Amino acid sequence: MATSLQRNTNRQRPTKSAGAKAKRTKVQRRRLVDLGMDEAAVALLNSTEVRTLLKHPKKVSEANA
Repeated sequence: MATSLQRNTNRQRPTKSAGAKAKRTKVQRRRLVDLGMDEAAVALLNSTEVRTLLKHPKKVSEANA
């Protein structure tokens, strides 16, 4: 009976906001440009490709050197 009186407040995680996602993608694209990629080429990538490239930053910088 004692367990039913306790209340679990951690039932649901907060949802991610669209503004925070846009900020993350903007930062990730800026990181690719800083690694040496062309800004126009980065603009053509979708978000999945951007994250895949950022997993191996050394390869990205060597390919664009």
